[in-house]
Amino acid sequence: MNTLIVSGKTIEDAIKNGLAQWKVAEDRVTVRVLEKPSRGLFGLIGVRPATVELTLLEKPEAPAPAPSPAAEAKSEPAVPSVDAAAEAEAGAEGPDPIEEASRFIIDAARAMGLEVEVSVHKRKDTVTFDISGPDLGLIIGRRGQTLDSLQYLTSLVANRYSKHHLRIILDAEQFRERRKKTLEALADRLANKAVRNRHEVVLEPMTAQERKIIHAKLQDHPKVKTYSKGEEPNRRIVISVK
Repeated sequence: MNTLIVSGKTIEDAIKNGLAQWKVAEDRVTVRVLEKPSRGLFGLIGVRPATVELTLLEKPEAPAPAPSPAAEAKSEPAVPSVDAAAEAEAGAEGPDPIEEASRFIIDAARAMGLEVEVSVHKRKDTVTFDISGPDLGLIIGRRGQTLDSLQYLTSLVANRYSKHHLRIILDAEQFRERRKKTLEALADRLANKAVRNRHEVVLEPMTAQERKIIHAKLQDHPKVKTYSKGEEPNRRIVISVK
């Protein structure tokens, strides 16, 4: 056997694993990188090791005489060493942030026992990932809390590989639009309650995005005003009479 495929946390680790199995020095092999490593997020989800193929060079039967300077200049390029191959790999273009984010979403769903598909929609620096598949209620969670958490983690993954900041939005079964309409209806109802009772109405804690929807809905209301109080994650909106 003169080829060996091995894996490791990094390309260097994979190469070392192969050299240890063959018990040879690095100048006895050539290296071809089959897959770059992906550490995933916090080392928990989406972890992919580096995979390399080592090819064992034929051991020369006897040392060749030293070439003359003229012959050396005309000789073929030497086979790249392990270090040269690793350096070339390090200089290659990094993983695509959108692909890495999509893979993370699929891996996270699979960890929840779900098989999903992800479609991507790009608009300037905003990228929307639409998740489709069965039983998406598990991914959405109570009032979208699981979806919000997954969106935050996906944003970390995408921006880890991106050269400029990307705004990431995760959606499933048009939940974002349905949630927006629910919050706008809630804002109208509680504004009327504040006016009727002449008393402040304090909403339950919400995410910054949901608070923004409430503020926007009531910003032109003639009789009430809104403001936020408290610290994250328990920050709330207060609706008060003008």
